[in-house]
Amino acid sequence: MFHFLRQIYSSFKRSKDAKTVFANFGYLSFLQIAGYAFPLITMPYLARVIGVEGFGKVSFAAAIIVWIQTIADWGFNLTATRDVAQNRENKIVVSQIFSNVFWARCILTFLSGCILFLLVLFVPLFRNNFLVIFTTFLMVPGHILFPEWFFQAIEKMKYTTIFNLILKFLFTISVFLFIKEKHDYYIQPLLTSLGYVCCGICALYLILHKWGFRIYKPQWDSIFTTIKQSTDIFINSLMPNLYNSFSVLLLGFWGGSSANGIYDGGNKFPTIFYNLQSVLSRAFYPFLSRRQDKHCLFAKISIGSAVTGAILLVILSPIIIKYMLGEEFEKSVIVMQILSFSTIFLALSYTYGTNKLIIQHKEKPLRNLTFFSSIIGMCIAIPLVYFYSYIGAAITVIISRGFLGIGAYWLSKKYNN
Repeated sequence: MFHFLRQIYSSFKRSKDAKTVFANFGYLSFLQIAGYAFPLITMPYLARVIGVEGFGKVSFAAAIIVWIQTIADWGFNLTATRDVAQNRENKIVVSQIFSNVFWARCILTFLSGCILFLLVLFVPLFRNNFLVIFTTFLMVPGHILFPEWFFQAIEKMKYTTIFNLILKFLFTISVFLFIKEKHDYYIQPLLTSLGYVCCGICALYLILHKWGFRIYKPQWDSIFTTIKQSTDIFINSLMPNLYNSFSVLLLGFWGGSSANGIYDGGNKFPTIFYNLQSVLSRAFYPFLSRRQDKHCLFAKISIGSAVTGAILLVILSPIIIKYMLGEEFEKSVIVMQILSFSTIFLALSYTYGTNKLIIQHKEKPLRNLTFFSSIIGMCIAIPLVYFYSYIGAAITVIISRGFLGIGAYWLSKKYNN
């Protein structure tokens, strides 16, 4: 083990690319640490002020908006990142990619927002929660204004870190200032949305005025071509919602806000380790787009950290839930323990799907795998959530991610052979 770590350190010292990856990983890791630290400050307060039901309503709204966000992203966070990373020395080409993605996301957000408006009008459960759904929806235009994928593509993640730290700091202070009662639960997503909008305006100023990139006028043929070329990745990103957020929606219909709150409480801390896998994936993705020969090193780091995280989560879950969320969330322990193992399957998916198959332009096989895994998840979610509530939702997620992670590994080995 010591010899392996010494080899990694030596390669970082010799390679400029490795130093860049390490720097980006450092910035993203620091950002994630801050992302854990600030919620750890506010989470006990929110758990006691808005309670399980408030948590559940926010979780229900987030499960709806994740579909809108996925449509607005349309897989550009992978395809556009890859394309910019491979053409980053040509400012004109990069500006064209950036412009097409920006306008495409605006169009997709408008269309999906119209669909959401109709759902709020005609679905009673949506209509009863329209305020928290609307405030959560504001995150979507905030993400468009704040093009995190672009900073990742040009490997300047320190700016993402700076903007996000400012956002999280202001959000943390605002939680204590503005959330005082149980009915203030909708203020939580509102604060996050406003923060993204403000940071997005600053980010666009940096990209357009300081670095000299441009947003060209909409060229509809180019925009629709951009959307078409990213459709496979979009499907690959959308389909997991069939078992993930779909389970939360079913919980909302059959179990109410309390069941959603218990599930969300158990999902909070595994999400920390999911984000760690995302950090590794995002830090290596532009580099691996140019240097696939370094994939084995990334695989060892990614899967090793996932196994370690899963073990720690299972062991510490009773203590974490008790002291961070309180006795009201005691039933969240079993949810947290079940979801802990999905960190391993997510690591396999990121390692052999995102950072292998997509980089090798094998989007269609990965899309088919994701479609198959998600359909299975959707089918088993209905009986599992109906009969076993939040436990059934957790089992649905781990089974679906198991199919996806193991399948991505198998596909990667198949195409290598």
